[in-house]
Amino acid sequence: MAPPSADLKLLGSWASSYTHRVQLALKLKGLAFEYAEEDLAEKSPSLLLHNPIYKKVPVLLHRGRPVLESVIILHYLDETWPDVPLMPGDPYDRALARFWCHIVDDKLGPAVGAVFASPSEGQAAAVEQVHENLRLVERELRDGAFAGRRFFGGDKIGVLDVVLGCGSYWLAVFEEVMEVKLVDPEAFPLFHSWLRDFEEQEEVKAIIPAIDRLLEYARGVRQMMLGLSSQQQ
Repeated sequence: MAPPSADLKLLGSWASSYTHRVQLALKLKGLAFEYAEEDLAEKSPSLLLHNPIYKKVPVLLHRGRPVLESVIILHYLDETWPDVPLMPGDPYDRALARFWCHIVDDKLGPAVGAVFASPSEGQAAAVEQVHENLRLVERELRDGAFAGRRFFGGDKIGVLDVVLGCGSYWLAVFEEVMEVKLVDPEAFPLFHSWLRDFEEQEEVKAIIPAIDRLLEYARGVRQMMLGLSSQQQ
């Protein structure tokens, strides 16, 4: 990758899977960019200026103009630099990829978050919601449009791999912190195999934080959530 460019700047957070989506897309496309780490407890004037509505990362600045929301940023990158495409060429396949990206953000992601936020008595139901969503993904990998593919994008990582994969490493973190089983290789063999392959890609390794750092962060957030919960009782 070339040295950082003044044309592209990414405002992000090291623990944000949404930031990692954009970082991975930029790396896959070989695009040079400047990275600015945001303290989300004390957001910078730049973040508040460029994303005044949601006030969150990631924000991609292209020649000073902000592009917001991770999936929208991925589409923007694909349309602006199409030489290494993330989206499929066929219109139906593009629609399918967009639909499953929506499923990840609308169903699977919130279900995983609910496991992390759930009290002990609600944990089993929250875990079942994750399993229900993973069964949908497993069925698509086995019998659906993605059957027989190495990645959702085919032989190479595509947009759905980026959206689903950047965040799936939290599954192992939450399993250890919450002492639950979210991804059983026997129950979800195709998803498990895909995830292991995805995480072994050099571009992915370059952007996923060290597991020890993720565990420390997750344990701290969990303790904070439990403390707030006890104060409200």
